[in-house]
Amino acid sequence: MSTTSYYTPEGLKKLRDELNQLKDIERPKASRDIAEARDKGDLSENAEYDAAKEAQGLLELRIAKLEDVYANARLIDESQLDTSKALVLSTVKLKNHNNNVEVKYTLVAESEADLKAGKISVNSPIGKGLLGKKVGDVAEITIPNGVLKLEILEITRS
Repeated sequence: MSTTSYYTPEGLKKLRDELNQLKDIERPKASRDIAEARDKGDLSENAEYDAAKEAQGLLELRIAKLEDVYANARLIDESQLDTSKALVLSTVKLKNHNNNVEVKYTLVAESEADLKAGKISVNSPIGKGLLGKKVGDVAEITIPNGVLKLEILEITRS
């Protein structure tokens, strides 16, 4: 049940680097840990061996998940982005009608989200609420403590 995810060049490189780290460094280390634990005697009473095998299983699961994400990753051609509406990699300037504060967010893939850097996931409630909206539109987004009304003031490419 894979879904296509869209990435910036740096986001895709980060994903590839993490996958390479797990496969080239962590996987051989897990194998060494198992071999060392196996050398310590009876496997039926060897907690270190069991822990090493479990860690290896979790590592292989993480590798498989990242390989699936990477296989379904698509690079975004930023020059082809439409700035008439909010899309992935759009930077949107918003006015919060609840408190009249203006903020700027860049809509990014989930793996690239970083609120401190002003990057929000298109899969987040706010990101989903902004997708497809145009300048002047007011997105009404339900959040735990009510409805957030965000007016789109400007849309630019990131």
